Order: sequence, then structure tokens, then C-alpha cells
Amino acid sequence: MLIIPAIDLREGKCVRLVEGKVENETIYSHDPVAVALGWQELGARMLHLVDLDGAFTGKPYNRTCIEAIVREVKIPVQLGGGIRSLETIEELLNLGVNRVILGTVAINQPALVREAIQRFGEEAIVVGIDAKDGLVAIEGWEATVEKTVGQLAREMVEIGVKRVVFTDVRRDGTLKGPNLDSIAALARESGLRVIASGGVATLADLQALKELESLGVEAVIVGKALYAGTVNLSEALEVCG
Repeated sequence: MLIIPAIDLREGKCVRLVEGKVENETIYSHDPVAVALGWQELGARMLHLVDLDGAFTGKPYNRTCIEAIVREVKIPVQLGGGIRSLETIEELLNLGVNRVILGTVAINQPALVREAIQRFGEEAIVVGIDAKDGLVAIEGWEATVEKTVGQLAREMVEIGVKRVVFTDVRRDGTLKGPNLDSIAALARESGLRVIASGGVATLADLQALKELESLGVEAVIVGKALYAGTVNLSEALEVCG
């Protein structure tokens, strides 16, 4: 199972939020490029970037920082946050981003997701499904829509999506452990390849997620646990590699 370190960007800094709330922000570095190179040096095979400002404003914000990371690292990068047009997708892919993650736009403009897959290929387009109390969260998790995770997943399958990032907002940044039941249900019922996100705190959490590989859980994004030191990346890669 692939372990993907997360780098959340806000105003050019590497930060972590709790449950997506800006008021619960911790700054871990003023040099996200150095952070990215550090995870690469420790053996990471992919990085997960989130443009938090983009998620809140609806348009990419930390482009300079993103461009610098993509230029310096030699491993693939996936990026989410404020990506809501075909033009933006194309710009980011041309910049060197390997995968873009579409969240809010998948709810509001599913036809755009379909067109993006047709134009850029299914490997380049990932849909982010963010759950808050069973409903789908959008716009930087500040709002929810009257749609369940299962409903959205089925709709995405119909338009050609093959891979999703699933985040339980209530677990993100909390170190309370991943929502294994919801992750397993999504993978089992949708047939999608699932990248799990939110709540990982220990190597035992990663081992539990690895047991879901047969259902289609192919990777896990780890953020707070790496920065807080409750998970060592080298050990995690040994356990799940």
C-alpha cells in the first residue's frame, strides 16, 4: 500500500489544520520545498499537496510554491484545492503535477469531470470525496450538500472516474484513527480505487488500512502523524511497502 505524505499549503507555508478549520492551524515549516525534499529523501514515492487557500477561495493560490515543489522533487505529485476549471487542470498538468484532485466541482459540475477524464486521461483525474457526518462536504469543508458518500461515488463511477481520495473531515488532523468502516464500505460498494485520508495516528492504523487492500484501498495519505512524530515515515514504508 502506498504511503503518501501530505503537504498542506497556506500562504506559502506548510501547515496542518484540525477538521479543516483555519483557527486550528499549526505551522510546521516556512519552506514547503524543503519539506517535500525531506519526505522524498526518506523514501516517499508520491506527495499529496493541498492548496488550502485555493480550497477556500475557489481558485489556485499557492502556485509559486507548488511550481517550486514540482520542479525540485523527482517523485509524482498529486494536488487538490480550488481546481474548478478545465483550464486550471491543464495548467497544473503542464506545470508537472501528475494528478489533480477535483472536489467541489465534482458536485457542482460533474460534466466537467467527465470531460476532464476524456481530455487528460483517467490516471490524471482523481475525485476528492470529503465526508462530514455522512454527507459530502465542499468548498474547503465549509459547507455540505444533501448527498451521501455512496451516492456521489456511484455518480462518479458512471462518468468514468476510477480513483478517489476519501477524507472523513471529523478525523482529519485529529490523530483519532481512520474511519475504517466508511473507507471499507466505499471501496466495497463502489469498486473505485480508494486513497484513504484523515485520522491516521499510528503504525497500527496503517496496518489496519493495509488489510483493506483487497477491497481496493490502494494508498493512504498521512499528514499530522508525520509532523507530530507519532508515525515515522521509514517505519511506515517498511510496514506497508
